[in-house]
Amino acid sequence: MQSINAAVIQMVSSTRPEENLAAMRRWVREAAAGGADWVLLPEYWPIMGAKDTDKLAFAEPLGAGIFQTAMSEAARECGVVLFGGTVPLQSPEAGKVLNTMLVYGRDGEAVAMYDKMHLFGYSGLGERYAEADTIAPGAAVPRWAVEGTGVAAGVCYDVRFPEFFRAQVPFDVLLLPAAFTYTTGKAHWELLLRARAVENQCYVLAAAQGGEHESGRRTFGHSMIIDPWGEVLAVLPEGEGVVAAKLDPARLSSVRTRLPALGHRLL
Repeated sequence: MQSINAAVIQMVSSTRPEENLAAMRRWVREAAAGGADWVLLPEYWPIMGAKDTDKLAFAEPLGAGIFQTAMSEAARECGVVLFGGTVPLQSPEAGKVLNTMLVYGRDGEAVAMYDKMHLFGYSGLGERYAEADTIAPGAAVPRWAVEGTGVAAGVCYDVRFPEFFRAQVPFDVLLLPAAFTYTTGKAHWELLLRARAVENQCYVLAAAQGGEHESGRRTFGHSMIIDPWGEVLAVLPEGEGVVAAKLDPARLSSVRTRLPALGHRLL
């Protein structure tokens, strides 16, 4: 692993894609101006609809569309590797989209993708969420190397499935764009993220939606960067903005050398 200046972006996306596109460009520029090499966007950054079905109207074919074009242009303009949170892509399953993370290199070329596999479902305290109603699950586990660094990727609800990330070993950095609800986020967000950092002895970059949305939905925020010992290096509780930290290969090596748990695995 090389030394990486990483930034995660937190948004409070609206129902209007044009506003979200402008906000995304603004925050990526700010991250790059702060020296970021890698930038991670949150889940659902292009649109948080008034209804779950709203995103269907904005689904793009792979390789074309305003969301993908904007991310490619932002990566190239700012000279960063851009991990594009998620955007809705067209699915072969009628009435549903793929919730897809796309990765763009510094030249703006798409270099990797992952379709969210685990789909969130929750009911309680007056809330109900069922992503499977409008999202088709992905079928391929991501196994990425980005600029020579092993990377694991997941989206939001994936964080609750540790075996999903074990299937991606070896990696040094784990990326998780999300839109955790306030209820589940308050209870489990930091706990789960720090657990994934500790058990995989890796850096975790988590970019979230963070505030009150027009639909009345409240997302938890607390975008953060965590080191391989489970220490939170940077966090943004609520609202929009950027948090950044250096991913230090010496720190990674120190943790893994002092406590070689990855080498002690039997299963």
